[in-house]
Amino acid sequence: MGVIGRTYFIINFVFFPFLYPKQHIPFSYFNRLVRHSKLFRLLTMGIQKQNSMNLDIRNSVNTDIELTILMPCLNEAETLATCIDKAKNFLARSKIHGEVLVADNGSTDGSLDIAATHGARVVNVPIRGYGAALRHGIENARGQYVIMGDSDDSYDFTALDPFVAELRSGSDLVMGNRFQGGISAGAMPLLHRYLGNPVLSFLGRLFFRLNVGDFHCGLRGFNRDKVLDLQLTAPGMEFASEMVVRSSLMGLRISEVPTTLSPDGRTRPPHLRTWHDGWRHLRYLLLHSPRWLFMFPGAVVFGLGAILTILLAAGPVQISPSVVLDTHSLIVGCMAMIVGMQCFSFGILARSYAALRGFLPASVTGERLRSAATLERLLIVGALLTAVGIAGLFHSIWLWANVSFGPLEYGSMVRTLTISCTLIALGLQLAFTAFLQSVIEIGT
Repeated sequence: MGVIGRTYFIINFVFFPFLYPKQHIPFSYFNRLVRHSKLFRLLTMGIQKQNSMNLDIRNSVNTDIELTILMPCLNEAETLATCIDKAKNFLARSKIHGEVLVADNGSTDGSLDIAATHGARVVNVPIRGYGAALRHGIENARGQYVIMGDSDDSYDFTALDPFVAELRSGSDLVMGNRFQGGISAGAMPLLHRYLGNPVLSFLGRLFFRLNVGDFHCGLRGFNRDKVLDLQLTAPGMEFASEMVVRSSLMGLRISEVPTTLSPDGRTRPPHLRTWHDGWRHLRYLLLHSPRWLFMFPGAVVFGLGAILTILLAAGPVQISPSVVLDTHSLIVGCMAMIVGMQCFSFGILARSYAALRGFLPASVTGERLRSAATLERLLIVGALLTAVGIAGLFHSIWLWANVSFGPLEYGSMVRTLTISCTLIALGLQLAFTAFLQSVIEIGT
């Protein structure tokens, strides 16, 4: 078949089916397909070859290689050679069959040549970002285990024995702890050492019940297949938080070993931007913990508002001879109830949506709550609250009518109106939240 014939066949093969519904493709189309079956087989072989290249990236693991030491790199010519040599010396000394892999993020200072000269394997990462470089490196790693560390010579690649021991003993993720191992003078800015890392690590432990003391240590080891199963996506510095959080949520075994931190050997400023990257870490932690972002604050605000409203519903309360809580405090309490209810509702919806999307695991408590709080039951509760509020509103109008819609006694009328309007708002919020929850669950 000549060039014209092949071209004719390809045009018909590729575009012709789209001109007809699948049920009405003419039989002559398949006749041409059979007549040119040789070319069809060639095309099929090409597609099969492409599909085989797109198989699960875990199949690329070389079972003979136990450990990949992974280094993200962006213009690290000053320190990359030292890091690679230390890593290779560790592999030789420990008699571990491994490799050193450099995930280059677009270096222009000769880092690629340095890596190749010193015996490292290099993969080019087309997407900029710390997380993107590491994800690409993990996907291309050939070892059963991966130990990742910055290529700025701040971590000691000759002292990876504790990481390997924990990985061999069954840990899925092994975190380094710089606060336990020792931080050299000048290795970490004071703001990071005494505020950023401690606060973010504390929030990580609080939100996700993790026993990890150094949430953002850049030196860590993990089982490659287990981490690939997490389907990490963060492109930037928050990748460090994502790995720990997702590992915890998916029930992976996490351990921690001491490690040291030395001043990096570069003369240029680091890539890390203190406030920008710190916020990205905090943002990630909050977005993956609807309980602490919405539900707990909402419950506290609602509870305080309810207490204040109940105390002042009957009349003013005197705290001291000079302090009296009256209608103004009642208004604040009612507003707190509305805000708290809205915040708590956001938490319920966010948790449900996260579970349906798969980036948070399903909660047993949440499933029980959803089973008990059906749309119909919530609508009934919302209707009752609204009805009581409307009744109070009509009662206020009736009292006003009794004085021919003239002046009213300020305190009692404002108290009744405020509580009634609050009940109406809470009832409507509950009803609309129930409807939105049902919308989210459509098709599940």
